[in-house]
Amino acid sequence: MIEIDKIALIKIENGQILSTRSKGKNKYYIPGGKRENNETDEQTLVREIQEELNVEIIPKSVEYIGTFKAQSDGAAKGIIVKMTCYKADYNGVPQESNEIEEIKWLNYKDLDIISEVDKIIFKHLNESGLLA
Repeated sequence: MIEIDKIALIKIENGQILSTRSKGKNKYYIPGGKRENNETDEQTLVREIQEELNVEIIPKSVEYIGTFKAQSDGAAKGIIVKMTCYKADYNGVPQESNEIEEIKWLNYKDLDIISEVDKIIFKHLNESGLLA
């Protein structure tokens, strides 16, 4: 089994979660990405969110939500995405970057347009009363 180590930002407002769709992709994903070199979770989160959403994470606001695993979309069976999720505040207004086609606020009814690991995260957030 191969594990892809990713860090993600959980940003919820009015019962909806901030999601992104990368260029050339059909599904929406919780923003974030893969760790580079020996980055900490926080360093990865700050870098990835700056790259994808053009906003700056406020480091003191970073709070662990949970770690979730599922089969990686479009990958061979046994390739697993491990998504370590944090909530955090940021400065700025999210805007699409070079790699992001669209930013959209999703709710629990949008399970058919998100990745497998995001479905697990959405279910957890819905059961916690955070996601409508």
